[in-house]
Amino acid sequence: MLVDRQTTRGSVKLSVKWYNLGNNVNRHVANMEKGFLMSQAKMEDIISLCKRRGFIYQGSDVYGGLSGTWDYGPLGVQLKRNIMNLWWRMFVDERDDIYGVDAAILMNPKVWKASGHVDTFSDPLIDCLECNTRYRTDKLVDDGYQDEVVIMQSNWLSLDDTVAQNIDDLGSLMEYCKKFPHQKTVDEARAILKDIKKNSDLLSKALPDVANAGKYEGIFPAIYLKEKSIRCSVCGQCNWGDSRPFNMMFKTTVGPVADEGSVAYLRPETAQGIFTNFKNVVDSFYPDLPFGIAQQGKAFRNEIAPRDFVFRSREFEQMEIEYFVNPEKWQEAFDELLKSTHEFLEALGLDPENIHELDVPAEDRAHYSKKTIDIEYDFPIGKEELMGIAYRTDFDLMNIQRVSGKSMEYTIKGTNEKFVPHVIEPSFGVERALMAVLSSAYREDEQNGSKRVYLALPEHLAPVKFAVSPLLKNKPELVEKAREIYANLSKKNPGRVMWDDNGNIGKRYRRQDEIGTPHCVVVDFQTLEDDTVTVRERDTTEQRRVKVEEL
Repeated sequence: MLVDRQTTRGSVKLSVKWYNLGNNVNRHVANMEKGFLMSQAKMEDIISLCKRRGFIYQGSDVYGGLSGTWDYGPLGVQLKRNIMNLWWRMFVDERDDIYGVDAAILMNPKVWKASGHVDTFSDPLIDCLECNTRYRTDKLVDDGYQDEVVIMQSNWLSLDDTVAQNIDDLGSLMEYCKKFPHQKTVDEARAILKDIKKNSDLLSKALPDVANAGKYEGIFPAIYLKEKSIRCSVCGQCNWGDSRPFNMMFKTTVGPVADEGSVAYLRPETAQGIFTNFKNVVDSFYPDLPFGIAQQGKAFRNEIAPRDFVFRSREFEQMEIEYFVNPEKWQEAFDELLKSTHEFLEALGLDPENIHELDVPAEDRAHYSKKTIDIEYDFPIGKEELMGIAYRTDFDLMNIQRVSGKSMEYTIKGTNEKFVPHVIEPSFGVERALMAVLSSAYREDEQNGSKRVYLALPEHLAPVKFAVSPLLKNKPELVEKAREIYANLSKKNPGRVMWDDNGNIGKRYRRQDEIGTPHCVVVDFQTLEDDTVTVRERDTTEQRRVKVEEL
């Protein structure tokens, strides 16, 4: 998706004339009102478990790490693969109207120029002038609200005669307003400012949108940060430069000579690889409308401030579908894909009570979208966007047609009717789905007077389905029988059976609980007599005797 919305939208009106709150504050307030605000301890516990048990490690950790990068260990890569395989099965394998592709990460730079990424794919950046540490302006400003959630007019703009007489000094604000057709136009904004003394009520109603449009663009942030004594977390000083846009794409070069003609980018999204293959799929398979093209793959964004574990990082994976439709029938396709999305989330084992639909209002949607629904989830870090589904109209295909000069029209079979299809886009982030699964599955209880931590993962997602152990590893006859059972189970469940003979049986159970293994199979002396084993269940800790042939 061209625009990656991270936070809940909207504004909150308080008792004074007007206030416009940062997105993170709105999210915080909403969570407080819901009574949901999970403890930070749980997030830290999940991260600790991931590192301890081989799910996720810091990228390049042996060399001190690299911010915003993560390595997936043996269990993490299996869990991630299980999530991606489930998505592929439900949206591609089990449907006959969606085709899979795997487009290249490096693409012709014209792709990103046509899509708007080269010119507009930016986050606001601000520097500490003392130590040169860089921050995302929106994150720094929003964090500065804290529980105050009240920003007085004077913090944004000095509404006095000086401003009224020097309106042109706000030129950058006005230019920024041009990017937001839903906000006040430049002329409207100027008229409002000129009328400050005459019509304060009009100002109260209209200026918040203008101020909100410019608050991250260098006019207000430094003033606000200084007034609120928001200090750099590195040097502790409060000396801020101007906020400025920072393009998040990773630029590289292709070929032996690094010059302007060799410039390329690591893709910031997978969607454009699908759009560029639209005609290839049509010409190869002659699909009937509606049909979709799906892709899973890496994307890269040079995030200014990666945060919240794997939730926001510089390298991540997406699962996206571009579903091509007759514009007269887009709503039907949209509703069907939304329904399929909820079925997928249910298959992930997510609690429906923690899943929320946000019908994004027109003023907050991407300019090319006529309808967008964000699926939000109650993460330990708060309510955040899990995935989104957007009606992108014909924006992308028309851009390709315009820049490439090649027709993106689809011809209805048996007729001469031609048109550029419209697009419905369900877009999923693999890491966010994985984080939702982990946070949903994380459990703590008490067993035999001590705390037990376990992951109540759905069996089809669990990295390990069976753990096989001999009761005593110094008894050759038990080890031999356990190895036989392990080999047979591995044939039936490739990659999802673990051999575990390290420590006593209690320690093995605790370790497998933390991994999320549903079934622990223990071979004991009774096994040698009647060919039964003890199967211990993760969620209930109950143990039962099961015939080996029934495993």
